Amino acid sequence: MKQVVATMAGNVWKIVVTVGEQVEEGQDVVILESMKMEIPIAAEANGTVQEIHVQEGDFVNEGDVLLTLE
Repeated sequence: MKQVVATMAGNVWKIVVTVGEQVEEGQDVVILESMKMEIPIAAEANGTVQEIHVQEGDFVNEGDVLLTLE
């Protein structure tokens, strides 16, 4: 299993994938909002979204797990 983690603190603005969806390395999976800027978070490997650990509107800290790929 591979984890996608937040690269900085911010609010989860949008989740752009769903559980069961195939993603490719470099594909944006979550968009964070911090200091009025949108920060896309990309998958670091190919895989299938197994679990999403956050919801839109949640606050996350740097290093928090956003989703798990299998």
